[in-house]
Amino acid sequence: MTTVLVTRARGQADELVARLEALGYEVAVCPLIEVEPLGDDPIDVSAYDWVVLTSANGAAELRRRMRGVPAHVAAIGRATADAFGGEVQLIPEMATQEGLLAELPRPAGRVLFAGAEGARTLLVDELGADFVPLYRTQEVRPEHLPPADVAVVASPSAVRSLAATGAALPVISIGPETSREARRLGLAVLAEAETHGTSGLVHAVVSAMPPAP
Repeated sequence: MTTVLVTRARGQADELVARLEALGYEVAVCPLIEVEPLGDDPIDVSAYDWVVLTSANGAAELRRRMRGVPAHVAAIGRATADAFGGEVQLIPEMATQEGLLAELPRPAGRVLFAGAEGARTLLVDELGADFVPLYRTQEVRPEHLPPADVAVVASPSAVRSLAATGAALPVISIGPETSREARRLGLAVLAEAETHGTSGLVHAVVSAMPPAP
């Protein structure tokens, strides 16, 4: 039986674990990142033409702290849109900042990018967007990983934590940025999710390592 290592933060892995187990995989859980919110002050979005969200964590934090109603919202993928929980006008075909930037209508007007501390600045640079960091991701470095055949990684931070253990596990990646980081660090990428979220990860695992009949 194939053993899949799930590396998502605590509280964010339950659905993925349940779906993989239902398909017949053995699942080992070892969180490789922790998510730390950065404050509770309200964030007024009413003056913005677009609010841009590039992660489910950022979307959930903005929803928690948001005041006012955004004119338009762009989310990098379906999971991010679902975490926001409100109306989302744009989900790009390619779940990257580049994909979102390519599909955002021009002129975009005044844009707010709400995301992780230390996030890539492409959207800020190209759109002149305001940036508000809502959370930080801390890399967790376990001394030992549970034995597994493949690891599911959902962020570049998780990839860096995995690589730091010295484990030579191949990975299933949530998207292009995570795959690039894995390859940069010498990890084999067996498959990349076609959609940004749990369903995409499950389908990628199945395509790369079909469950035993």
